[in-house]
Amino acid sequence: MELKDLNHIHKISENGVDVYALDTGCVIDAEAEAMLQALHSRSTWWIAHHLKVLEEKGAKNFMKNFYVGYGHKSIWDCGSMTLFVEWLSMLGAKAIQHSPLYSGQESSTRYIDFSNQKIMNPAWTELWNEIQEQQRSFYLSILEPLKAHLKEKYPLKEWENEKTYDKAISAKAFDIARWFLPAWTTTNLAWHSNLRQIADRILALRHHPLDEIKQIWETILDVVEEKYPSSFSHKKYEETEKYMDLAMKDLYFYEEKYPEFEAIPSLDEEVLKKYQHLIDARPNEKTELPIFLASAWTVKFKFLLDFGSFRDVQRHRAVFQQMPLHTDKIGFNQFYIENLPEELQEKAIQHLKDIKEKTDKLNISELERQYYIPMWYNMTNEIVGNLAALVYLLEIRATRFAHPTIRKIAHMMWNYLQENHNIKVFLDKEDVDFDIRRWNQTIEIK
Repeated sequence: MELKDLNHIHKISENGVDVYALDTGCVIDAEAEAMLQALHSRSTWWIAHHLKVLEEKGAKNFMKNFYVGYGHKSIWDCGSMTLFVEWLSMLGAKAIQHSPLYSGQESSTRYIDFSNQKIMNPAWTELWNEIQEQQRSFYLSILEPLKAHLKEKYPLKEWENEKTYDKAISAKAFDIARWFLPAWTTTNLAWHSNLRQIADRILALRHHPLDEIKQIWETILDVVEEKYPSSFSHKKYEETEKYMDLAMKDLYFYEEKYPEFEAIPSLDEEVLKKYQHLIDARPNEKTELPIFLASAWTVKFKFLLDFGSFRDVQRHRAVFQQMPLHTDKIGFNQFYIENLPEELQEKAIQHLKDIKEKTDKLNISELERQYYIPMWYNMTNEIVGNLAALVYLLEIRATRFAHPTIRKIAHMMWNYLQENHNIKVFLDKEDVDFDIRRWNQTIEIK
């Protein structure tokens, strides 16, 4: 079989989101793989016998009859698939990814010029078109002056490669300018998951408070049902649907008044003392703490962070995070203004005032209003993590290769751990604002 012969399933939602189920060409697909493992768990026959059963009966027929009667979701864990979801908003991407079990990748706004990205819009009014054009035009207008400003601020060093340097300057400019774009800017993501987690996530997405997500889940369901009808044609339970509707509509987004930074620990000092030698002995070579240290210590951190950097924090699946409401009530992160050329700073502040005045006139809910708010506005953030998860997060997000706004928060977390609990954390303590090695962390076709 050649690549052109593969049967990728592709559907488009009503709001223009593309969903692909990847056909890898496997003879033993996700359902067949699940079937083999289920058979293996219910007999002492070796795998060669089960492969013969698979050949004779086929996976589809088996999944229809035995799989449903098994009565446990664990069979769904035994087969996986990959979905590609394209042209959904930043908020739509966060909805799919907002699970500790999500695995996948998303388009990087750091390395991509988003000026020509397709947009999604919940209002479709004349005023909306005006807001959209003003936001896109501002983004375009600051890119070149920003690049020139960055070259002046960070001149090419003798030992640096000019081509790599130019790429780094462009990426740094995107890294600042991208957050002037609103959350309606579209992105693409890949979602690799076992069948069980896709089914569970579809249940949550079905009751998501944003209309965009409702249209996306319907299309995802159409795609996976066509790919694996036996695994996704489940009966719906009315009480479960009501319960999930209550949870998602009332509690999915939260909006609280938080200080700039606060830590609320919960620790078992006896357990922590027992494992202190493991914490102290950990080498500085990307070595993670053992997961069983979770029983010793957890902490809840509350802080303010812009939507752009929240996207980086949300990638850490081992910590729990609720989805904050994207709002302009708290104010914007000063980092983005301070890193513009002086002649653009006042222009940027006026641009934000104009956009806020216009979005205030839109007859839409606070939930829909999130789409129009630039991503550099601060939100209330809250994460809860155990010792191993938080140390890993800090050692990734406190380096020179992390975005400066999340790096600042990571250092505040580190200071708290050092001052209050003497937890050993390896940090890149150099305050380097521009290192071309960071901007070389991309993927290119040679």
